[in-house]
Amino acid sequence: MAGAASALFLLDIKGRVLVWRDFRGDVSAVQAERFFTKLIEKEGDQQSQDPVVYDDGVTYMFIQHSNVYLMTASRQNCNAASLLLFLHRLVDVFKHYFEELEEESLRDNFVVVYELLDEMMDFGYPQYTEAKILSEFIKTDAYRMEVMQRPPMAVTNAVSWRSEGIRYKKNEAFLDVVESVNILVNSNGQIIRSDVVGALKMRTYLSGMPECKLGLNDRVLLEAQGRSTKGKAIDMDDIKFHQCVRLARFENDRTISFIPPDGSFDLMTYRLSTEVKPLIWVEAQVEKHSRSRIEIMVKARSQFKERSTATNVEIELPVPSDATNPNVRTSMGSATYAPESDALVWKIKSFPGAKEYMLRAEFIFPSITDEEAAPAKKAPIRVKFEIPYFTVSGIQVRYLKVIEKSGYHALPWVRYITMAGEYELRLM
Repeated sequence: MAGAASALFLLDIKGRVLVWRDFRGDVSAVQAERFFTKLIEKEGDQQSQDPVVYDDGVTYMFIQHSNVYLMTASRQNCNAASLLLFLHRLVDVFKHYFEELEEESLRDNFVVVYELLDEMMDFGYPQYTEAKILSEFIKTDAYRMEVMQRPPMAVTNAVSWRSEGIRYKKNEAFLDVVESVNILVNSNGQIIRSDVVGALKMRTYLSGMPECKLGLNDRVLLEAQGRSTKGKAIDMDDIKFHQCVRLARFENDRTISFIPPDGSFDLMTYRLSTEVKPLIWVEAQVEKHSRSRIEIMVKARSQFKERSTATNVEIELPVPSDATNPNVRTSMGSATYAPESDALVWKIKSFPGAKEYMLRAEFIFPSITDEEAAPAKKAPIRVKFEIPYFTVSGIQVRYLKVIEKSGYHALPWVRYITMAGEYELRLM
C-alpha cells in the first residue's frame, strides 16, 4: 500500500487540537494550525470545496462531523480516498461508543479515544474499522473489562469483520435490492438527467462462519457462461463492494462470494447510466384568471405496468409565496397547503400502474401584483414514491446460497424496491 498517514488530529470548530495521535514522527502539532489557516482561506473560495489541502510538503485530508474536524496529515504520496474512507469509518466507530460524536463526547472519553486510535491505525496504516469487533475488547466502562482480556478471534483472524462462535436458533439471511431513480426534466418536458443508483442491503442472522454465494443477471457473467442475454441481463457501472467480498474471485468469474458480517451491512452499490422513463409523470397548467386569483390543474400519470403499485406517493407542487385560501379538489388522495415551503403537497397512498389522477387548486392573492414585474424564480415539482417488488434496471438475484461446515439449512429472503431519489420536474 503506497503512502501512510503521518498523524491524525481531532480539532474543535475553532481549530484547537482536542486529540492528536502521531504515527510516524515526521509532522508536529504546528501542522494543525497551518491546516486551519488554509481551511479558512478555502472558505472564502466557493470554487474550492475539496476535502484535500496541500501545503509545504504536507497533504491534509479532512471531514467535518457536527462541531469536530477529523484530519490526517501525511508527507507521503498516500491514497487519499482510502484515508477519507477511514475518517468516515472512525466517525461510525465513535458514534457506536458515544452515541453522538461531538467535542463534549471526545473530552469525556479521552482514554477510550486513544485506545481506539491505537487499534484502528498502526504506523499510519488503517487496521480494524468494524465497531462490533472493536467493542468486544475495548470497553467504554473500565469496570467491565476482565483481568485477563484476550483479543477476539476476529482481530487475529483473516476475517476481521466477523467473530467466531456466533449462534442463532433460526438461520436467516435477508437481502433487499433497493434502487433510487434520479430524474431531472426541463420546462420543455425533456429529460436532461437520468440515472439509477442501486444498493444490495443485507441483514444476516447466521451461525458459525458461513460462506455465501450470490448470483445476479450480470451480462458479463451470462455471456462468459454462454447463456442467452436477450432482455434479461444488465450492465452495471461504478460497482462498489463491502470489504467482505472476494474481489479476485469476482474479477475472475464474476461470482460474488463472501463471509458476511453479523447483522446489517451494504453488500454492494452500483449505478446504471441508461435513460430511464419517468415512472410517475406530472403535467401542470397554471391559469391566471385575474391579478388576484390563479388556478392550477395537475395530472399525475403512472408509467409502469399495471401489476405494480406505487405507495406513499407525494407530489410537491410549488405555489406563489403570497397565495392564500386554497380551494383544492383531487380525484384521488388528499392535498394540503404547506405555506412554510410555499408548496401544495398531494399525497396518494396507493398509485397503481397505468393510472391517471387529477388535482385542481385555486389560490387567492391578498395583494395585487404588478403585471410587468420580473417573474419570480420557480421551484421544481418534486416527487417521492416507493414501488415494492419492482426494479427499474431489471436486476434479478438468480441465487443466494449459504454454505456452513456444520451443514445447517439457512433461509434466504430476497425483496425488491424502487424509490424516488432526486426526482424533479421543472414544468411550472
